[in-house]
Amino acid sequence: MTTGAADRRSFTMFKLYIIFLYSAFSLLFTYLPLLFLKNGLTPFQIGMLMAGGPFVSILANPFWGYWSDRTQNIRKILIVLVVCSLVVVQPVFHLQSFSWLYVVLLMYFFFQSPIFSQSNSLILSTIENTPYKFGTFRLWGSLGWAFAAVLAGPLLTKIGIENLWWLYSGVLLTSLLFVFSISQPKQAASVGTIPGGGFRNLIKNRTFLLLLLLGILISVPNSINSTFVSIYLTQMGGSATWIGWAAFLSSVFEAPVFLLLDRYLKKDSRTMFACLALVSLLFSIRWMFMTVVDSPAQLIFIQLFHCLTFGGYYYIGTNLTAHLIPSQFRASGQAAFALTWGGVSGIFAGFAGGWMYDTLGAAKMYGIGAGVSLIGMTGFILIWQGLRRKAHNGDQEMTV
Repeated sequence: MTTGAADRRSFTMFKLYIIFLYSAFSLLFTYLPLLFLKNGLTPFQIGMLMAGGPFVSILANPFWGYWSDRTQNIRKILIVLVVCSLVVVQPVFHLQSFSWLYVVLLMYFFFQSPIFSQSNSLILSTIENTPYKFGTFRLWGSLGWAFAAVLAGPLLTKIGIENLWWLYSGVLLTSLLFVFSISQPKQAASVGTIPGGGFRNLIKNRTFLLLLLLGILISVPNSINSTFVSIYLTQMGGSATWIGWAAFLSSVFEAPVFLLLDRYLKKDSRTMFACLALVSLLFSIRWMFMTVVDSPAQLIFIQLFHCLTFGGYYYIGTNLTAHLIPSQFRASGQAAFALTWGGVSGIFAGFAGGWMYDTLGAAKMYGIGAGVSLIGMTGFILIWQGLRRKAHNGDQEMTV
C-alpha cells in the first residue's frame, strides 16, 4: 500500500521525535549516576534510587497502557507523559538529600517509564497497512541514544556534570515539539469498548506470560549493567568522555541490526523464540567477558555486544508481543513487555545489583548475571521445542 505526502511528512516527524526522545534519555541515564556519585552517594544508594523508578513502573505501565487502549489516542497520552517527564525531573538535578531525591524520582518515573512502550505502540499502529517496518523507525532511537551520549561526554567534562539538567531539558523539549506533527493512527476499536484495559486478557495467554517471566531473567543482568557500568568505568579511571564512547558503541550498531531483522526475521512464534534463546546465550557470553575486564578500553569494546544482545532482544520481543497480542490490546501488551525490562527487573537490578557491587565486587556480579542468562536461554529453548511439537501435531500457535 502506498503512502501520501501527508503521511510521509508525519513519518518524518515521527522519526525526529524518536531521535530526540532517545537522545534525551541517553543523556539522563548515562550521566545521572555520575552526578549522584559526585554528590557523595554510594553505589548502593544509587542503585536504590534507580530501582525506585522500575518499582513505580509496575503501576505506571499498566495505568497508562489502560488509558491508551481505552481512549485509543496514544499520541495524546505521549504528550502528557513527555511534558510531565520534562517538568517533574527538574529538582533531581539540584537536590542532594537522598530522601528527597527518592521521592522526586518516584514521581518522575511514573511519567517517564511508560514512554518507550507507548512510543512502540504508536509506531506499530502508525505503520499498520503501510510498507514501513518497526526497525525503520526504532533505529533512529538507537542513533539518537548513541550520538547524544558520545557528544555529551566531552561537553560535560568541560562544563561540569552539574549542567546536565539544561542539556537534557533542551533535547526533550525538542522531541515534544515533533509529537504535535505526528498523525494519530486509525482507532483499532471504539472508545470505551475495552472494559478494564487489555491486561485481564493478557493473562490468558500462557505463551506471552512465559515470554514475560523469562524476559525478567534476561533483563535483570542487563539492567544491572545499565545502572553500574558508568560507575565501573569511572573507578577504572575512565572519564565522562569514555562513558560517552561506551554508550555510543553500545547503541550505534543497533541500527543495522534492526534493518537486518526487518528484512530477514521470520515473524512466527517458533522462529522468534529460537532467536531469543540465541540472544540469551550472547547475553551470557557478554557478562562472562565483563568478569575479566581490567581496563576502560576493554570494557568499551565489550559494550559492542549490546547491539546484538539488547538490540536483538528488544526488537524480537516487541514484534513477538505484537504477534501474540490482538491489536486492540496492543498498548497494554507493549506495556506488559516493558515491565520485564524497566519494571520488575529494574527493582532487582537496583537493590540486588547495588548490594552485589558493594559486597561481592563487579566481577562476581557479572558472573552471576551470566548464569541467570543461561537459565533464561534454557527456558526459551523449552518453549521453542513445545511450539515445534504442536506444529508437528497440527495444532495452531497459541494466541489470545
